[in-house]
Amino acid sequence: MGKEKNARRVADNEAMAKVRMLRTSPQKLNLVAGMIRGKKVDKALTDLTFSKRRISGDVKKCLQSAIANAENNHNLDVDELIVAEAWVGKNLTMKRGRPRARGRFGKILKPFAELTIVVRQVEATSGEQA
Repeated sequence: MGKEKNARRVADNEAMAKVRMLRTSPQKLNLVAGMIRGKKVDKALTDLTFSKRRISGDVKKCLQSAIANAENNHNLDVDELIVAEAWVGKNLTMKRGRPRARGRFGKILKPFAELTIVVRQVEATSGEQA
């Protein structure tokens, strides 16, 4: 008498990966996530590899995890995967400070973000080349 299996959070042709506590602001992370939305996964990995932004390495790691989940857990074809969704959320913000002139206190905020990537398998049509 165990518990029933949880329902899948994504469709049968999708796989998901999530990373929490990324040490960057959600606004900066969303710029990198927007760079890969809707692209094929091999093109997205290439774009992240050669991106100059610091956080792109962590986004690439999350995308590779989503690809591995699709291949190993859901038996999806890696060559037909696209980045269906990539969304960013806020996480905690560490509050730090620094003494300033005339007895004041300079507030320093150190935000954290989280990233969720959903990859979807789409069948390649013969007339279309991506």
